Amino acid sequence: MILPPEFIEYTSNLFGAGRWERFMQSFSHETPVSVRLNPWKAVANPFPQSEPVPWCRQGFWLKERPHFTGDPLFHAGVYYVQEAASLFLDYVLRQAVTDPVSALDLCAAPGGKSTLMRAALPDGSMLVSNEIDLRRAHILLENILKQGHSGVLVTHNAPKDFAKTNLIFDVILADTPCSGEGLFRRDPAAVKEWSPQNVRFCAQRQRQILRDIWPCLKDGGLLIYSTCTFNTYENEENVRWIAEELGAEILSVPVSPEWQITGSLLADYHQPVYRFIPGTTRSEGLFMALLRKRGETNAFSTRPSSLREQLKKYPFLHLLYDGLPLPESKGRDQIPSAAQALSLSVRETDFPRLELSKEDALRYLHREVLVLPAATPRGFVLVTYQGYPLGFVKNLGDRANNLYPKPWAIRKL
Repeated sequence: MILPPEFIEYTSNLFGAGRWERFMQSFSHETPVSVRLNPWKAVANPFPQSEPVPWCRQGFWLKERPHFTGDPLFHAGVYYVQEAASLFLDYVLRQAVTDPVSALDLCAAPGGKSTLMRAALPDGSMLVSNEIDLRRAHILLENILKQGHSGVLVTHNAPKDFAKTNLIFDVILADTPCSGEGLFRRDPAAVKEWSPQNVRFCAQRQRQILRDIWPCLKDGGLLIYSTCTFNTYENEENVRWIAEELGAEILSVPVSPEWQITGSLLADYHQPVYRFIPGTTRSEGLFMALLRKRGETNAFSTRPSSLREQLKKYPFLHLLYDGLPLPESKGRDQIPSAAQALSLSVRETDFPRLELSKEDALRYLHREVLVLPAATPRGFVLVTYQGYPLGFVKNLGDRANNLYPKPWAIRKL
């Protein structure tokens, strides 16, 4: 891969000779593949030959990359394919948050960090998972629904929209749009889009996002700031700006030296930050910092139990999913939804169930017509694979209508 000369000059000086050499060598190695199990669905690890990721309870490295699209368990929300560095969020949250909270994932699509966040937060917490881009927001919604937890609300808003409300969060994750240097090893498009001008643009956009959302973080509340890039403009310099301009204390979490996580690369910056660099850490690129907004730690915030109703008070907020898996109305009919099928609240007695073979499960996910056994009850039937719900069919006797959502369907088997 040919890297931009400006990137090479800046980053090689930032990393130092040894770290830069290891980074360049990483391009000749296979990208590590990792998954995170859904703690509410995964009865057992479907990857018995996997290796635990030490900074995430449900994270595992795989020996090779399987065909995830061809695995019905992936579509059932039993696990999520997620890069190992991103899984560090699990460790940070479990270290820093011990009581139920109202939380916001501000830039949430496609949903990896949101689904991880809800798994790591204490019981009784409520998470608002937000994405400003509508197309990406629907991808986010799909992934949230497949995880099945009702304690997640999905919204489609700009950060400044939240500042117009009285909503106050205990925890905000700002995994901000960045120049994407940490993706170079696996995404050639990120290399083509990179430029020094884009780095500067991203750094300023990140500050605007943080400035817009800051009033919605309670005094004493936690901000987790992260990017998937290496330069200090979007990382240390922005964390310094948050502390000095917005008013925050930079916090640390204890990490094992064996994890090979790198701290700050600025000679004059001695605050705790966490860098994942390919070739040094077994991961792709990530930067993360944990900050506390200055003020009383027992300050007021929106109660988790009231967050759903509070969101609905503001008509300018676009709420795509309120966490309640309800049927869809079509004329006089109430058609069970994909959210119901995949919800953790669906019970064995709610609908008749039909276990599918892997071949039939993939046909179902491809939205093909299934031939059901003669003994299958008429009406809405929940189809499963290895006991995990996939979705609904409507058995009409002579045929069965496949109700799997069209946007979710596998395009090619």
